[in-house]
Formats: sequence, C-alpha cells, structure tokens
Amino acid sequence: MVKRTRFAEYRDRYRNYRFELSEEGILLMQCHTDGGSLVWDWKAHDDMADAFADVAGDREIKVLIHTGTGANYNADWGRLPNGGLPEKPLYDAMPGVRGLHKLDEKAWYNRNLMWNVLDVDVPMISVVNGPCNIHSEVPLMGDVVLASQDAYFQDVSHFPRGQVPGDGQHVIWPFLVGHNRARYLLLTGKKLSAQEALEWGAVAEVHPKEAVLDRAWELGRELARRPHLVLRYTRQLFTQNLKRAFLDELGHGLGRETYAQQEFFPFGGGMEPLDRAWNEKPWT
Repeated sequence: MVKRTRFAEYRDRYRNYRFELSEEGILLMQCHTDGGSLVWDWKAHDDMADAFADVAGDREIKVLIHTGTGANYNADWGRLPNGGLPEKPLYDAMPGVRGLHKLDEKAWYNRNLMWNVLDVDVPMISVVNGPCNIHSEVPLMGDVVLASQDAYFQDVSHFPRGQVPGDGQHVIWPFLVGHNRARYLLLTGKKLSAQEALEWGAVAEVHPKEAVLDRAWELGRELARRPHLVLRYTRQLFTQNLKRAFLDELGHGLGRETYAQQEFFPFGGGMEPLDRAWNEKPWT
C-alpha cells in the first residue's frame, strides 16, 4: 500500500534513480548507474518498486516524466560500464528452499513495481531514450509514451532465455498491440523499432534522441497548467482498465514464470549471454 511521501524525503534515497522537481510541479525521474545508462541488477529491480511507491505517495506533484539516461533506457543487464560484472548477478543458482524463497521475494517486488506504477495518480510521460529489452512494461504504462529514433523494444529476458514471458510483459503487450502481435513479439524476441512501435500503437511520438526529452517537458508543462484534481482523476480514469488487466493476469503470469524457473535456475546464468541455448553449459 502506498503511503504519503514528500519530495524532500525520497529525492536522494536511491542510487539508481535521480529526481528533479520543477516549479510547475513536474517530477523528472531518471534511471541511471553512476550517471550513465542504467545497469539492471537485483538492487535496481527492487529499488524501482520502492521508488515508484514514493512517487505515487507524493500528492504535491502534478506530472511525472520517467526516462533513462545515456544510450539506453534499460538494456544493460548486470554488467558495469567497464565491462565487469556486479558482485551479485541478477540470477544465481539457488537450489531447494533457498531458491523458492528468492523467487517469491523477486515476484513480490515485481508485483509491487507494477502496482506502484499504476498507483501514480498524475499523468505519466514516459521517455524511452534508447533501447529497452527488459521490463518494457514500466514505460509502456505511461499515459504518453515518447521514443527516441534509436530506441527499440524487445523481450529477450524471458522466452529467448528459457523463461515464461511474465513480469507484466504478458499483460501490457496484448493490451496495447493485440494478442497476435504480442505473442509474436514475446516468442521470437523481435526487435520492435521505435517507428514500428509507433505504427503498432505502443508509442505516441518518435523524436531525435537529442530532442525527445525536450518534447516531454513541453508536454509536461502544458499538462501541468490544469487543476491538480483534474490531473489526478484523469490519470485514475485512464489506468482503470489497465489495472483490471493486471489484476486478472499479473499473478497468473508470475506464477507460471517462477514455477518454470525450476528448470532455469540450476544452470545459474547471471545475465550472460543471449545468443546461446538456455541449457548450454557452462554458465559463468
């Protein structure tokens, strides 16, 4: 459950999430690692859920702009900019009860991430500033989704790696682009370019990389001119059907995903690599 928060309380709380609040009440939330593109690991995963809870609990903001930093929105998995691996890879081989509890913890964080994004009660402008091949459901839950020309969407973290495509991917893509397109995207690991995403209806506008965030601020300032309650209640109106879709299928998908990971986890894996069979050894 979201609790009341204020900007001063969470502005410096998270290593991977930078916050900036404008005079108009527009909150900029940027994902990053050491000032560059976000490196997706367990810490970033879990903190994103908590960060969105803090944003959702802030009743003083009027618009949220959510984006990444640097070359990618979210396409660097568990690998640091210098090419090294973090101390704790995203996936560890955890047999038995230890693995069961770790799976349950991560599924719990994932559920909270989805609901906390949907509980943001102000218009959300998502800026996909570059490639996104994991957790694309987060920006796609925005009311206005902008993409840079070099951006693409892809789900290579699930089925191509031997996992059930859960984590909200199974909810957001059919909701936005239809069942047949979504199945094809999730089963094949297709790279959906920004232009294709525009044609499919997943994004609203595509802009040059250097201009896409400026366009978000332009839209945000226009939205922020409306009364506070109009903004909040409009967001609630727009998310109602999406909340129903997640309520119906999120838990189901996470359950299938985590159960099937009994075949995946014993091989370890880290986030390495994406160009080989899921059961090819050795995983290092």
